[in-house]
Amino acid sequence: MIPLDRFSGPVLSLFRIVTGLLFGCHGTASMFGVFGGVRGTGQAVDLLAWPGWWAALIQLVCGGLVLAGLFTRVNAVLASGSMAYAYFVVHQPDALLPLQNDGEPAAIYCWAFLLIAVLGPGPWSLDALLNRRARHTGRGAVDKAPALSRIGSAT
Repeated sequence: MIPLDRFSGPVLSLFRIVTGLLFGCHGTASMFGVFGGVRGTGQAVDLLAWPGWWAALIQLVCGGLVLAGLFTRVNAVLASGSMAYAYFVVHQPDALLPLQNDGEPAAIYCWAFLLIAVLGPGPWSLDALLNRRARHTGRGAVDKAPALSRIGSAT
């Protein structure tokens, strides 16, 4: 039997990287009208328009920081919360289930970012690099999170 546990850290890192990249692409599309723009219209959201522009800003900034693994837990919580807001305020009033209200992306991102917030960034992240440097220089850990955040990291 293959011991798959040894891959948990790298797979968590890859999950974080891909999720952050895709989320950041949504923000880029909405902010700048690229990649098809907002909902495929080819347009950007109006500057400072509530909630669209602010959601796009969260997607772009939090997506990029989660992708890099920098301040990952805080950014993942913010991203998860924004997607919960999007689901319950924008999608859920149309119908109960995500299949019926087109809220599947919001629901999936909400849960994906909650998972990242709980498990941490994984070993391939700037947070892990900063923690390793802090331990080696004697400054203590930057992130005093539980051991789950260090899945697969070298000690």
